[in-house]
Amino acid sequence: MKSAIASDQDAIEVERLRVLRSFDILDTDPDQAFDDVMLLAARICDAPVGMVSLAVGDRQWFKAQAGVDVSDIGQASAFCQSAMLRPGVTQVCDASLDPQFADHPLVTGPTGFHFYAGAPLIDDQGLALGALCVFGTRPRPEGLNETQLMTMDVLARQVMALMERRRALYERRRSDEAATAAVEAALLVTEKLAESDARLQAIADSMPQMVWSSRPDGHHDYYNARWYAFTGAAEGSPLGDAWGEMIHPEDQERARATWRTSLDTGEPYEMEYRLLHHTGDYVWTLSRAMPIRNAAGVVTRWFGTGTDIAEIKRLELAKALLSQELSHRIKNIFAVISALLALSARQYPEAGAFATAARNRIAALARAHEFVRPQTESTRPSRDGTTLHAFLRDLLLPYDDEAAHPRVVVSGDDADFDDQAATPVALLFHELATNAAKYGALSVPGGRVTLTTLQQGERYAMTWQERGGPSLNGTPEGTGFGASLLALSVEGQLGGTLERVWAPEGLKVSADIPVTALTPRRAATQST
Repeated sequence: MKSAIASDQDAIEVERLRVLRSFDILDTDPDQAFDDVMLLAARICDAPVGMVSLAVGDRQWFKAQAGVDVSDIGQASAFCQSAMLRPGVTQVCDASLDPQFADHPLVTGPTGFHFYAGAPLIDDQGLALGALCVFGTRPRPEGLNETQLMTMDVLARQVMALMERRRALYERRRSDEAATAAVEAALLVTEKLAESDARLQAIADSMPQMVWSSRPDGHHDYYNARWYAFTGAAEGSPLGDAWGEMIHPEDQERARATWRTSLDTGEPYEMEYRLLHHTGDYVWTLSRAMPIRNAAGVVTRWFGTGTDIAEIKRLELAKALLSQELSHRIKNIFAVISALLALSARQYPEAGAFATAARNRIAALARAHEFVRPQTESTRPSRDGTTLHAFLRDLLLPYDDEAAHPRVVVSGDDADFDDQAATPVALLFHELATNAAKYGALSVPGGRVTLTTLQQGERYAMTWQERGGPSLNGTPEGTGFGASLLALSVEGQLGGTLERVWAPEGLKVSADIPVTALTPRRAATQST
């Protein structure tokens, strides 16, 4: 009986490793999307260390990590494996008192971890692949609150959604390679069509993609067996120009117009549309075609393929819905805090002015949240026409409550602003403003901050200067999560350099980035 159980466990482990490798993620370079989720988990849980860990046989591999030396993170496997064995978020409130971890090097060693929370990464088969986890250096007897627990659970699902997207893109890449090979094979066979038409038919029918051909005028005169099997049309029946009738009515004009443009210009054809399936449903399909030219450069034929991309579309929709859910829940936190302040102000009228100012700051923070929340193409707010200075003033509004004598002054060279730069810029200056409000110039009534921007050729310099705050006594020892976040925003995401000077009169932070990091990028291809 024991050997049978062991055999079942071995089979499960083999399947788990097979599924894990199918994501094409192991031993890959750092990925900003995973880093963002990990950093958000650490920030919301108020923890200095975050990780995205995957269990690979007898070793633990980390797709994302921050706040700890690389040489130390390998020892975190015992904690992460513990989280993988339980549903929900596993918490170790004080590892020094836990018999399982009291003697662990991460607890007794220089890292001095006492608190741990981990949410398992579960695939759609129920297999535990790893964990999203955070560490803290002080005991937390109360553990995480309800919002933090919910966020860890939601973000763990977000990690799985990112992994699913990687798998879909990996499979699509393989499919595209197969489609390219199919077209190349079709081109090769076409050159000898007169003597090997049967060979062409056999090759095309063996392809997993739908293969089709048309005359230079766009009249379709050939489909392979896969196309007939997919659509349910009578095998061997050419549709000529009526192929468009099998496309979803909402996509027909767009598909026909793009096809006409390719016929007129000879440019390759590419279009995503919903094609009628033999079940009666419409299925998302990626259609591509390349022209065949004679020695004079005249198009003599078109060869194309159609690929079922329904699963990729489903994963994109799932990611968008998850992003919207997470953002909605975070914005609800702002709304609840604002409502509590309003209730308190009615109960204590003497605090009305304070409550109003606090609510204004919370409202401004909620607006800034729109820039730093997880975004997809469908959820990203339009920022057409927004300049960098307008964005910075909106972001820093919660820290500037003196209209007559602003405490935060933005000046210098303004610039057009790109949506894709919003997140790292917002994270950079939100972190600086938060620290200034806690410990720096904005923590005392007379403190001031100047934020100066200057374009110098192909570089753009942004200087944050604090004055009038508590006197500084040199560079602080060590670097924490905030320092890592600043470096990640400027060096990792914007491709620039970051310099900090701890002068007695106040902190000075200089960020030097390429102008192209802020330049708006326009879509190079027609939206589908």
